[in-house]
Amino acid sequence: MTGTLLARRTAFGATALGGGRRWRPSPFLVLGGLFWLVMSLAFWRVPMCCDFGQHAAVVERLKDDLLHPAHPMADLPGDGSAYYSPYAVVQGLFAKVTGLAGWQVVKLSGPLNLLVLLTGIGRFVRGLTPRPWAPVLALFAMVLLWGTRMAWWSGYLGLMSMTGNLGYPSTFAIGLAFWAWAWAGSLANGPRRDLWPYVGLGALCGLVLLIHPISSVAAVLGVVAFAASDRRAWEWARLGAWAATGLTAAAVAALWPYFSVFSLVGDESVDWIHRQLYTEMPQRFWLALLGLPALWLRLRRDRRDPLVLMFALECAVVAYGWVSGHYTYGRILGLTLVPLQFALAIELAAPRPWGWRRGALAGATALGACVGFFQIQAGAVVPRALDPIGFDQPPRWPGYGWAVGHMDRGDVVLTDGYRPTRSVPGLGANLVAPAWPDASLAEDVRNRRLAAVRAYLAPDSTRAERAAIVRRYEVRWLLLGPGQKLPPEAVVVDWSRRTGEVLARVGGATPANAPLIG
Repeated sequence: MTGTLLARRTAFGATALGGGRRWRPSPFLVLGGLFWLVMSLAFWRVPMCCDFGQHAAVVERLKDDLLHPAHPMADLPGDGSAYYSPYAVVQGLFAKVTGLAGWQVVKLSGPLNLLVLLTGIGRFVRGLTPRPWAPVLALFAMVLLWGTRMAWWSGYLGLMSMTGNLGYPSTFAIGLAFWAWAWAGSLANGPRRDLWPYVGLGALCGLVLLIHPISSVAAVLGVVAFAASDRRAWEWARLGAWAATGLTAAAVAALWPYFSVFSLVGDESVDWIHRQLYTEMPQRFWLALLGLPALWLRLRRDRRDPLVLMFALECAVVAYGWVSGHYTYGRILGLTLVPLQFALAIELAAPRPWGWRRGALAGATALGACVGFFQIQAGAVVPRALDPIGFDQPPRWPGYGWAVGHMDRGDVVLTDGYRPTRSVPGLGANLVAPAWPDASLAEDVRNRRLAAVRAYLAPDSTRAERAAIVRRYEVRWLLLGPGQKLPPEAVVVDWSRRTGEVLARVGGATPANAPLIG
């Protein structure tokens, strides 16, 4: 018996020293981890721009009052604002506990959002195929195969747009959407289960709906596609389970106390902004069409293939947006490309030997990826100092800390500049007129405020007219561009050497510590 124990110990020791199988990281774990590091650094090096200030302002208002936050951009109530999602509330709570500024929290959210996105992609693709290189190819198809015109929108995750969008709620919501699709795929293809997994999937869909409503349209369509691919979906028990998913999603969305997501249905306030997504569609998205042959092959193999169904449903919604004039539905175009990109990745991850058709598809894809990278995306990861060609770089907006540093928290600023109206609220100040429509503020009220800003800055405005606007909106500061006329009653406090913009005090005495300049 002693000999047996010795033999067993010897065998166990030999296994531990290399006689057994060793764990090896998957290609996606290695390359996805490297991608996470590179893109996190690329995101951090880009200063606050575009919609970043809006999301930072949301965190600032929640930091001030977690239960009843003010309007994100103006000194007004924020009741009903769709920006106050569960994601934003967690950010606001984190800012309150840590004392970090809103812009710092949004910056820190970028790597976390990217981690959720990458793990969701990996889980989703592994549910579609066991091919180990498929998630890697899917990731790079998703960030490179867009078009040859910049698509810089929230929820559009090309390599370049990621440098600005990683910290946005849309990125987190899309990451959750991939997890929801993976979950739906496991339910559609797995054995019969009890009701709770379907309820859990519904809760996840409801969360996506609250975090980024427009991305949730594509997310829900993906779940519907997997449900439709379930060959037992028409069994009463299975049909009831999928119905429980939808009911749970609706219940989670309805119970959120900060705003009613269903009130956004039919909202036309931002449709005009999104019309260009349709008029410039070919230039922005044509490289993704390389995935059409792969999607066609999947359709020939299985007419209920979930990627095919997902693509068809999302195309139908995009078409509805064009026909109805609700161009906001064009925002789901970023996720409409996913079935094309991922079907292509799965096809090219097939083991060799390849036939000539797959070889030709691989060559065309490699060429398309190079075109997308060098034409649009390269500047995201190639700093200007190391750039031998002169790639387009991410936007580098000027900062406005020099201006807000003179203000008290919550002071009202009158400006019509494109950049300051989108940046200053993220640093704790308020605007007379918010830059974007918001459900918490009637659009006619916002338009009146915009008209007041124009009237104040008009060259023929009188001192009495300007004073009335200052009193009505409790304006304390003017932030004017270099070509705008400074009213004689305003006192210059500071100016930007980079942009030539001027900060002036109105509506009160000049602060004692304000550095006056001539």
